[in-house]
Amino acid sequence: MVEGDGPLAILVHGWPESWYSWRHQIAPLVAAGFRVVVPDVRGYGGSDKPQPIEAYDMASIIGDVLGLIDHFDAAQAVLIGHDWGAPIVWNTTALHPDRVRAVAALSVPYSPRGKISSIELWRQLYAGRFFYQLYFQQPGVAEAEFEADVRTALRKLYFAGSGDYERGMFRADKASHVRMLDALPDPQVFPAWLAAEDLDYFVGEFEASGFRGPLNRYRNQQRDWDNLSALSGARITRPACFIAGSRDGVLRFVPDVDLVENMKRWIDDLRVCELIDGAGHWIQQERPEQVNMLLLGFLATLGRAIHR
Repeated sequence: MVEGDGPLAILVHGWPESWYSWRHQIAPLVAAGFRVVVPDVRGYGGSDKPQPIEAYDMASIIGDVLGLIDHFDAAQAVLIGHDWGAPIVWNTTALHPDRVRAVAALSVPYSPRGKISSIELWRQLYAGRFFYQLYFQQPGVAEAEFEADVRTALRKLYFAGSGDYERGMFRADKASHVRMLDALPDPQVFPAWLAAEDLDYFVGEFEASGFRGPLNRYRNQQRDWDNLSALSGARITRPACFIAGSRDGVLRFVPDVDLVENMKRWIDDLRVCELIDGAGHWIQQERPEQVNMLLLGFLATLGRAIHR
């Protein structure tokens, strides 16, 4: 999806979504004077779907973002990311600040490379308990569960991760041997923020392309840690924005650690940092008006000094 004319803004979606998750943001950003590029991340929708797991490592996907900037003949771009899109735009900014005018991330706070990989951290923190990223590690297992009934899988995932479900998708009381969708509710009437035609679009995309490519992103966390040592102690030096829902379970992945406060130590120019009360993980779909207001306010602080 490409619309508008002006400085380049690239919107990077997360799992399990598509470019369509940004449908509420495109027109306001175009009206604000940006050329808005909203790709399907590799493995999703209309993008390439290489088979090897290593094709989905962070370095490769950062390369995709830089390739888009080059393709549109821009020196820099504003990067906006949600869910996995957030680490993608954070890390692109940390490693290639000269190519990024500003960065906005939704849901996932920034952190530099840790002393151990994130997947090793999850193994330690969630030993003996279910954690979805550990469940995703064995190729074919989660694919089989989700692809058996894509519509039901997405309905459960979208509802459980939203602010409408107080228990949250990432429950700590599930045993390690259960499946991802076990015990997740499937409401008879879905909240209004996801209309029937919206769900239809997502279902059609995943029925056509499957889940292997999207899940392979989770299978590269050790490879990312091994290969991207330059992210150790890496700071975000470009103007930055962070938005999340107060009920987003991602913010509580690490017990007794305030990930948002930790993030602030690593960002030199955090101009917006907002938690939207009552919202969940799918923030730009659940609360589009508030997200748009925050994004446009942040972008207004940049002036027009964006290299095209």
